[in-house]
Amino acid sequence: MEEKYQQIKLLTEKERYADALVLVEALLKDNSHDDMLWYLKGNIYKKQEQWQQAIDSYTEAITINRENPATTMRRICIDILNFYDKTMYNP
Repeated sequence: MEEKYQQIKLLTEKERYADALVLVEALLKDNSHDDMLWYLKGNIYKKQEQWQQAIDSYTEAITINRENPATTMRRICIDILNFYDKTMYNP
């Protein structure tokens, strides 16, 4: 499975998000309890700034394994969504 994880990471780094998602979804069909697949899926969505899908994927990874790095990434996504700087807006 490590080989598949690396393939997904490489596709994501190359910004081939659709291909990465197709691979993740195919693997999740038979491995729905694989927290690393959910984490990688969250990373794909995060790179596309699809925050809710990223948070949902990270949450699923955390539900399966609390020690997954998705815990930190989920918090980062929420912090990004909660960021507000009133000096950036023109009244």
